[in-house]
Amino acid sequence: MGEAAKTVIFEIERRNTPEGVPYWEKFELPYRMNMNVISALMEIRRNPVNMEGQKTTPVAWDMNCLEEVCGACSMVINGYARQSCTALVDQLEQPIRLQPMKKFPVIRDLIIDRSSMFDTLKRLKAWIPIDGTHDLGEGPRMPERKRQWAYELSKCMTCGVCLEACPNVNDKSDYIGAAPISQVRLMNAHPTGAMNKDERLNLLMGPGGIQECGMAQNCVEVCPKGIPLTTSISSMNRDTTVQMFRNFFGSDNMVE
Repeated sequence: MGEAAKTVIFEIERRNTPEGVPYWEKFELPYRMNMNVISALMEIRRNPVNMEGQKTTPVAWDMNCLEEVCGACSMVINGYARQSCTALVDQLEQPIRLQPMKKFPVIRDLIIDRSSMFDTLKRLKAWIPIDGTHDLGEGPRMPERKRQWAYELSKCMTCGVCLEACPNVNDKSDYIGAAPISQVRLMNAHPTGAMNKDERLNLLMGPGGIQECGMAQNCVEVCPKGIPLTTSISSMNRDTTVQMFRNFFGSDNMVE
């Protein structure tokens, strides 16, 4: 008798509708070398039959770039929030348990709605407000030392993993989380973006802002891009404190 073919077992938390009751379903797939979680989900979609041999609905999940750049395929894998495109089966303990991130509304199965995070970025003006109507020529140059750390902040892909890991982001708090705070730091560091610096800092001091951070430091531990999120939070703590005194004394000439 030949050796039995190697298989991989997945346990997936499923939900048919946003208001639906979650339930678990198991799938067993043939093992392939260098298999990642996304390729396993694709196989289940191709042939949606569970371990009991019953035909079921294909599992729903999000994906886009498949190279850890877009952040769309974030989910909880064996208890840890991460990207499923870079989660290799060989490095995961079986059965591999897949769940949607719980800090965002679940739409169906592993698909979540990250609109709240995007709305926060809009509210904080996390962009450089140049309308592009006129050719303004080359913008001001950023000093090389500042450019280097600013580039690290620009790697954020709004995957939501830092919010999922943060104990202060929950249904009893309006805390916006580390990613938007770090983006305020990035935009305020830009020579052109700095013209909206005060507005961003004032918004950051508002409801759900930086004062809600408990410095658990989970965010920097789980960030897939290695962004120094706690450094950004500390920097913005300083800047918002200075801004608070500016507001109180009504002075634009305080020494920073």
